[in-house]
Amino acid sequence: MTNIGLIGTKIGMSREFFPIGISIPVTVIKIEKGRVIDIITKDKRGYDAIKVGFGKVKTSKLNKSMKGFYSKKSTEPKKYLKEYRVENVSNFKEGNEIGLEIFKDVKFVDVTSKSIGKGFAGVMKRYNFSGLRASHGVSISHRSGGSTGQRQDPGKVFKGKKMAGHMGDKVRTTLNLEIIKSDLNNDLIYLKGSIPGSKNTLVFLKNSVKKINKKTILEKNKIIVKQDKDTKEISITKDKITTKVEEKKDEVIKKVEKKDIKKVNK
Repeated sequence: MTNIGLIGTKIGMSREFFPIGISIPVTVIKIEKGRVIDIITKDKRGYDAIKVGFGKVKTSKLNKSMKGFYSKKSTEPKKYLKEYRVENVSNFKEGNEIGLEIFKDVKFVDVTSKSIGKGFAGVMKRYNFSGLRASHGVSISHRSGGSTGQRQDPGKVFKGKKMAGHMGDKVRTTLNLEIIKSDLNNDLIYLKGSIPGSKNTLVFLKNSVKKINKKTILEKNKIIVKQDKDTKEISITKDKITTKVEEKKDEVIKKVEKKDIKKVNK
């Protein structure tokens, strides 16, 4: 399993249908192919890693040091640079492109992106507070957060107190999202469920950190299809057996009737 990740753009949501009669909601992500910019060895820094660049950027947007870096590597400038540790550096060369093929045998991935910004929100929306009374005894403060501190001791508001403030627009990671399918020709990957952010949000994908033993929907689908085939085969064999038994019964009855007729004739 590789530790290399990918960067993509969230296109939107859709759903996939399966032969067993279920539909799964999926998020479609357009993957940006990465290029190996630099190879880091143990002799240089004490560990093996590769530096991968993603996206395009104008040269005018770069500072002098980055312009010098890219000109030295004789490659086009990249918007994002990511460093990934690898076990064997000899498998990579500068200029190699990295795409969806690294997730070929991977079933689950972790996705990091920025959630949708909600602006300045009150405590009822931000933290699901119940609010104050809706009718009597509340002077136009029905949705307020209530008391935020105590008295002279401690004489302050504790850090982390749930209060009104900026909601959303934070980097969040969703773990163990199942890969439903991947389209290598169009650089698209379909993940089960939703991910943070709106359309065209930048998305970081990497291998799942946790070890997961649960079966995927595709594996469950195969098992159910196989069970259906087995039951159909069993029912077909039962029908064949019953027909053969009935045929034999008919043959025996006919033989007995013939014997009876012969006896009567004698």
